Amino acid sequence: MLSSVLIALAMCLVIQIGFFVFAFLQKSDKFTDLSYGLTFVVVTVLYWLLSSVHGVQTIVTALVTLWGVRLAGYLYMRILKLKRDYRFDGVRENVRSFARFWLFQAISIWIILWPTLIVMSYEKIMKISVFTVAGTIIWIMGFWIETMADLQKSGFRSNPENNGKWVDVGLWHHSQYPNYFGEMSMWWGIFVISIPFLSGVTWLVILGPLFISCLLLFVTGIPPLAKKHKQEYGHLPEYVEYKRKTNLLVPWFKK
Repeated sequence: MLSSVLIALAMCLVIQIGFFVFAFLQKSDKFTDLSYGLTFVVVTVLYWLLSSVHGVQTIVTALVTLWGVRLAGYLYMRILKLKRDYRFDGVRENVRSFARFWLFQAISIWIILWPTLIVMSYEKIMKISVFTVAGTIIWIMGFWIETMADLQKSGFRSNPENNGKWVDVGLWHHSQYPNYFGEMSMWWGIFVISIPFLSGVTWLVILGPLFISCLLLFVTGIPPLAKKHKQEYGHLPEYVEYKRKTNLLVPWFKK
């Protein structure tokens, strides 16, 4: 099982290095987020194809593939409209800084995939259990929330009348970052599915959902967006009131 996990690391590194070389030579932001979702899909599908057991593994493969293809497609269409990603201003031109981002992305994908890799590497038939059902329900909830949040945000941004306004419609009216809540929920759902496959040291795969949750809460998700939004809307009393009354993550009623 350890060898399978290490092989997955090598796969993530190879895919991300390939995209990095192309992106750096082209000085393009079009493939950073695209490569993120697709790497999850490629690694998971390859493990499924090489697996001799296709039970719960097929369910997990379908979930990861559906999430990865949708997210990669959504982010790719978004960057085609925006032309550039402000996160890489001053970074894409520096080979070391840009390479560090891609290396971090490769390792992040690998860690987040740990529960999936444990399921895909299991060589005995595992029947569908209450954990499979519960984890799938959690995943579906997260997928619906993330998808709806993205659609609502896209629709809001596409209306010229909303220029200069922050998103405060649909799920965004009840959560400042509902898409991130959906994202976290999906990976926790896959971890729940993996529970019957765990014993001893393999319980460390809980670091996968913990990692993506911490990443979105404290590193690459909310902090840079919160800073950007404060610069754009922080002077508006309405935005200060929105921040005060609206849950940070979980969609819920206003305070």
